[in-house]
Amino acid sequence: MSEKTQNTIKISDLKEMLKKSGKEYGEKIAYQIKIEKGKYQNISHKEVRQMVDALGTALIDIGLKGKRIAVIGENRYEWEIAYLSIVCGTGTVVPLDKSLPENELKSLIERSEVEAIFYTKKYESILENAKNEGIGKLKHLISMDLTQHRKGIYSEKELIEKGKKLIQQGNKEFINAQIDNQKMSIMLFTSGTTSASKIVALSHHNLCSNLMDIASVLDVDSNDVFLSFLPLHHVFECTVGFLFSLYKGAKTVFGEGIRHIPENMREYKVSVMASVPAIYEGIFRIIRKQLEKEGKLEEILEKEEQYRNDSMEKKKEVFQEIHDILGGNIKLLISGAASLDSGIEEKYRLLGLNLVQGYGLTETSPVVAVGTKKYHKVGSIGKAVPSVEVKLEDVNREGIGELVVKGPSIMLEYFGNRVETKKALVDGWFYTGDLAKIDDEGYIFICGRKKSVIVLKNGKNIFPEEMENLINRIEGVEESFVFGKQMSNDKNDIKIFAKLVYNQEIVENTYKVKGKEAIYEAINEKIKELNKTMPHYKSIKGMILTQEPLIKTTTNKIKRQNNLEKIRKEENWCN
Repeated sequence: MSEKTQNTIKISDLKEMLKKSGKEYGEKIAYQIKIEKGKYQNISHKEVRQMVDALGTALIDIGLKGKRIAVIGENRYEWEIAYLSIVCGTGTVVPLDKSLPENELKSLIERSEVEAIFYTKKYESILENAKNEGIGKLKHLISMDLTQHRKGIYSEKELIEKGKKLIQQGNKEFINAQIDNQKMSIMLFTSGTTSASKIVALSHHNLCSNLMDIASVLDVDSNDVFLSFLPLHHVFECTVGFLFSLYKGAKTVFGEGIRHIPENMREYKVSVMASVPAIYEGIFRIIRKQLEKEGKLEEILEKEEQYRNDSMEKKKEVFQEIHDILGGNIKLLISGAASLDSGIEEKYRLLGLNLVQGYGLTETSPVVAVGTKKYHKVGSIGKAVPSVEVKLEDVNREGIGELVVKGPSIMLEYFGNRVETKKALVDGWFYTGDLAKIDDEGYIFICGRKKSVIVLKNGKNIFPEEMENLINRIEGVEESFVFGKQMSNDKNDIKIFAKLVYNQEIVENTYKVKGKEAIYEAINEKIKELNKTMPHYKSIKGMILTQEPLIKTTTNKIKRQNNLEKIRKEENWCN
């Protein structure tokens, strides 16, 4: 368990968080919004809290007290204001995945029984159809884009103005609303098809205990600038990006897309970012490409070894030109939601870029453990945050067992699903489904998902995530999916296969080859080389090459079952 190294503001609910942090940081900039190139709108922490109070007051006025209200759309400050106005005195917030197709979105609206939904322009026709079709209990549509109410649709901006007038007239219903920090106030759907997805019930107590834990171990303050990029409906971005930034009085800016991340980091002088491994891998490729273009790669590699054992501060000084590519102000990069290749992590740290791994789940609000300035080991997710206990169950001879966790940030239940709740929560311990090792110093190393482990005939366990990290280091391979294939009527006769997604231009330039057959042979040679570095039972026996991306969640997690079903269908496998 990590020791607390930072001072925190004690909070019991998000309403109190806004009040206390607003008092402390009210005049600081909360959001910087780009209007056009070189022109920005700044919104202070004080203004944020005024908008939340006004919008919450208006929501209660139109009859939404105690109701479930959804939010869907791209990352923007209006999304965050809507979320807070719901959860801090109106009702229960239901963040929805913006990447869902229409039929799945309608299914979740029905399942969650929301009566209103905040949305961006992209979803207008879908939601108008849902309302007209009488889907679930949906009655009110609230647009983040309209400046005025339109027939059947409210404007978030106009509701805020209405709420301000109501407050001036003495309406304190939202402002004085009492929060029960132990009851469900946030409903989150797990990833998966709508029928299989579970509803995670979280409380203010869950989120606030996690915010205080994160704040007590991470060196973040009101001078920091957060880049918001991951989807806000995902609890990783919601807690670590959005709520944590407001709690610390920091500034949030919004990314304009994957290709623009380095540019946005320079433009806004970003100091903190929470993202997924694929983004950090992409940023690393951009840095490497620029160094190659400038003929500086060999020089940098030599310096990496020369300064390997120096402090992060010294490394930043030595590699300042690389830091400048990312704006020169990077203080903390947090990787979560999927496994980070330890080779990439080490490369960042050799350059003085403070990249750490975190780990959590929707059910844990989400952070269970995170690497910090004081507690860090490459390949580890760090130590458990102060309020969370961790242990391993069913540990094998290699010291690997299922990670189970306990603490105030653990969900209340899977809403409406006693069977799954009973499976996951046993005597207050949440069974994560992830396999891990914990070393003598308390550092946790995630090995893979319990469900995705491939068990061979000889009883050996293969962790696909570990294999995929090695394959992804092959030049030209963008991502990979490792799976087991049954080779005979014996269900235990399983061999390791891999599907690789490659970049044609990089492969052709790197290996000086043309055409599919030559590309296959070039990459296959690399797989053979990789096989020589591993025990025989881990050898990759077959390979599928494609340029089509793998099926993933919105936070870039590989959907294993979906990919396996696609392979079986395309390859005409019956097992």
